[in-house]
Amino acid sequence: MTKLAQWLWALALLGSVWAALTMGALGLELPLSCREVLWPLPAYLLVSAGCYALGTVGYRVATFHDCEDAARELQSQIQEARADLARRGMRF
Repeated sequence: MTKLAQWLWALALLGSVWAALTMGALGLELPLSCREVLWPLPAYLLVSAGCYALGTVGYRVATFHDCEDAARELQSQIQEARADLARRGMRF
């Protein structure tokens, strides 16, 4: 099962439980305070997921390691390619 399928199954399950609780399909009489929290719960979860994603991206950018050896190797390959193309008559 792919990660996308896992996420879709989890969202479908949570959505079904949320819909059943908010629409009263289970026959439960929830207190007013629970119903007030239950209605905007998907929006809270969406905002929480967005904050988590933003924090994860920020952390990965902040802790990104440079590969100086690979950068030097790539620069030398670029110089070799330019020299080869210059020998073949291409100007930059």
